[in-house]
Amino acid sequence: MGTAIPEEPLGSTEKSIPLVGFGTVEYPLNEAFKERVLHAIKLGYRHFDTAASYPSEQPLGEALTEALRLGLVKSRDELFITSKLWLTDSYYGRVIPGLQKTLK
Repeated sequence: MGTAIPEEPLGSTEKSIPLVGFGTVEYPLNEAFKERVLHAIKLGYRHFDTAASYPSEQPLGEALTEALRLGLVKSRDELFITSKLWLTDSYYGRVIPGLQKTLK
């Protein structure tokens, strides 16, 4: 059973974003990471925070794919993933490739 996490409407849309996110920074990344993400989803988390400098972007994506496969969430539209661009990618000509790497 999920936990009630407060949400805030996004502008003039009907969609709301959870005000509490699940942080995914972890050093070193280990095998239990995916299970923690899946457990967070079972508890009601739908907002996940990561960054290009964390080793968790790809494993987070894999865990969310698994959550969809298991039916823990009905669609990707239920999820919010926030990330941060790394400093080395914040220069002209590097922003778009840096964001594409994150979205991959």
